[in-house]
Amino acid sequence: MAIDSDYFRGKNVVVTGAASGVGLALIEELLGFGAAKAVLADFNRDNLERHTARLEQSYPGQVKGVLCDVTSESQVTDLIEQAAEFSSGRIDLLINNAGAGFGGCFVEPSTETEIVKIMPVVSTEDWRTAFDLNFYGAMYGCRAVIPIMQAQGGGQIINVISGIAFVPMAYQSRYAATKAALNGLTLSLRYEFWDDQIKVSSATPGTTATAIWGDLEIPETAQTAQQSAQRILAGAVKNDRVIFGDDADVSGANQCFSTDPEIMIGLDEYLLNVARQRRTGKIAV
Repeated sequence: MAIDSDYFRGKNVVVTGAASGVGLALIEELLGFGAAKAVLADFNRDNLERHTARLEQSYPGQVKGVLCDVTSESQVTDLIEQAAEFSSGRIDLLINNAGAGFGGCFVEPSTETEIVKIMPVVSTEDWRTAFDLNFYGAMYGCRAVIPIMQAQGGGQIINVISGIAFVPMAYQSRYAATKAALNGLTLSLRYEFWDDQIKVSSATPGTTATAIWGDLEIPETAQTAQQSAQRILAGAVKNDRVIFGDDADVSGANQCFSTDPEIMIGLDEYLLNVARQRRTGKIAV
């Protein structure tokens, strides 16, 4: 994918969830494109220290790792403060990438089913956990970095959502709700801070081979984390309102709110088929 890499040259960047998967790929791509300073934030100390040390060898003085649990507002605020100090007060790009996929039954199924063996009924506390990570973590990052970007005359924020925000699937109500909420927040902020020269976009990673799949079989159609990162950064250059990580996400978004009767019926049939397969214990997508 063709990317105007000069767009990122000399910029100071921060990526959360950066010690693995798409977040790590974003950091690697940004450094390769000439970013001046890159801050990796993650809660996994071992991964963070290993990859920070590895990247520091190739980009001496340009890389900093910050241990951060984004569910804690104080830790996110500290992350942004450390990043600003490391980057001489300037942060040009924040990518709120930290998050996780969440599954589970909304309530106890009315009939015996295999799904509860892999997706048990979720509690109110489980819902709070999902929102703490997938929604509030990004919100904290936005709230901490926007005053810095206002003072410096602009910047860019990308919040990583998911295609499930547009095509919610059964037994993933928490995941769909958190990512839809984050998309709504992101697009509202896009216009609230447009005249401050702060670009704000949502980005889906697309179906990507990362640890988010856990013990499940990764779909054969999944792309690499590098391919996802490249597509996200290409959209960042264009300041796309919503950046789609792959063509399937584009299709899902186009169909999500379609009023075409055939498309609506087709979407119902597809999602109902996924639900019925999952009910038998098969994780269909």
